Amino acid sequence: MRHFALRLCAALALAVLVALLGLPIVALCVRLAPGELWRRLGDPAVVAALRLSCVTSLLATVLVVLLGLPAAYVLATHEFPGKRLVETAVELPIVLPPTVAGLGLLLAFGRAGLLGGALRAFGVALPFTSAAVVVAQVFVASPFFISAAAAGLRSVDRRQRDSAATLRATPGYAFFHVLLPLSFPSVLSGAAMAWARALGEFGATITFAGNLVGRTQTMPLAVYTALETDVPSAVAVAVLLVVVSLAVLVGLRFAPWDAAIGGGAARRDAR
Repeated sequence: MRHFALRLCAALALAVLVALLGLPIVALCVRLAPGELWRRLGDPAVVAALRLSCVTSLLATVLVVLLGLPAAYVLATHEFPGKRLVETAVELPIVLPPTVAGLGLLLAFGRAGLLGGALRAFGVALPFTSAAVVVAQVFVASPFFISAAAAGLRSVDRRQRDSAATLRATPGYAFFHVLLPLSFPSVLSGAAMAWARALGEFGATITFAGNLVGRTQTMPLAVYTALETDVPSAVAVAVLLVVVSLAVLVGLRFAPWDAAIGGGAARRDAR
């Protein structure tokens, strides 16, 4: 009887949670008919926001991977004084309120910010530009990639790395032919999550880059703006974001990735 009661409570808790998480998504998806949804997505302002979001989020993801992969490698394979502090600093944007992140970016890179004068000397003005959107997206998305990539690199059997070193493989060769292929699913998952996070960024973007149509207004900002005057358009953009987010999650969960992607060659190199 006790086991039955526990299972019943667990089932009820799960049902309430699923309803709490699922009903808002269902409400969005059933608000507009498919024809009306498609028509709203063709609005010039929506198309401009979609184009800007795609360009900036892809650029941000490229920067996150280029900067984050070496950082993930160091954190996964090296011990050094202050490592815990560095890991905490890297993960801080995950829990930092987005508006606080945007304010910090503004105070760091704004005209009167810590680096504002140095940037002005080179003719660079970041705030309220498309570049500011990319910077904000990189700031909030980096931890998602670095955490996933570091976990993947850390999971590679140390014996395989030692085998590559025994065969006198250079660190670069061992990384690109052993570590990276074996941890590729985690690296790819981290990049996908970072892209999705960049695509959905709102708070840091509106604080640091503003909400200028065609220049800094991404899709989340377009939803916020449309809510004041055109709720159907806001719903249409929101549904598009839901579809993209769902596609990323389904792809990550059901993609036929295997730790052996490129692993056959990596194992041969490790031998």
